[in-house]
Amino acid sequence: MTDCQLYLISPTDVSGGFPERLVRALDAAPVAAFQFRVKGLDDHAAARLAEPLLEICAARDVTFIVNDSISLAKRLGADGVHLGQTDGSVAEAREVLGREAQIGVTCHASRHLGIEAGETGADYVAFGAFFPSTTKDSEHKAELELLEWWQLVMEIPCVAIGGITPENCGPLVAAGADFLAVSAALWNGDEAQAVRDFAARIAAAGA
Repeated sequence: MTDCQLYLISPTDVSGGFPERLVRALDAAPVAAFQFRVKGLDDHAAARLAEPLLEICAARDVTFIVNDSISLAKRLGADGVHLGQTDGSVAEAREVLGREAQIGVTCHASRHLGIEAGETGADYVAFGAFFPSTTKDSEHKAELELLEWWQLVMEIPCVAIGGITPENCGPLVAAGADFLAVSAALWNGDEAQAVRDFAARIAAAGA
């Protein structure tokens, strides 16, 4: 049996009816985490958009992660923060957010960055892109062997990201991804059906 879980990443526009879409997605099948990822807003404007989404996640025991911003995560009382390679250190995030915070780090396709993140106290690392992504440009191409190697040498969980769909996720699950980070495959269509499709494919790949 697999224990691979879904990790949803928000679209960049979470205004309007997005809270209702998030409810539909989270109620369709089990989801482990939701990452709030908006760009170009100050913390005040971002917090106003994030607060209803945080409540939706809290009510369903879904971990709420803020992308990039340690200060916004602190302001919201979020469960954690996800750091790119230029968004501050794990040590800084730990100092600001506390011992219980979930801190993730983008490690692209690099074993070295992954080990470094683990050694500095990250709670999880994200590798990718495994497939071409419409959500985010990436010059980094990760291979399945990276997930297999990670599971052999490291204890902390790894997240696979980048162009993941229900149709192509099976090999990632089989290779050892602990979480699948998905965005476009959900929000570009029927989010509830997409979550159900992912859950079915994850279960089949791990059986």
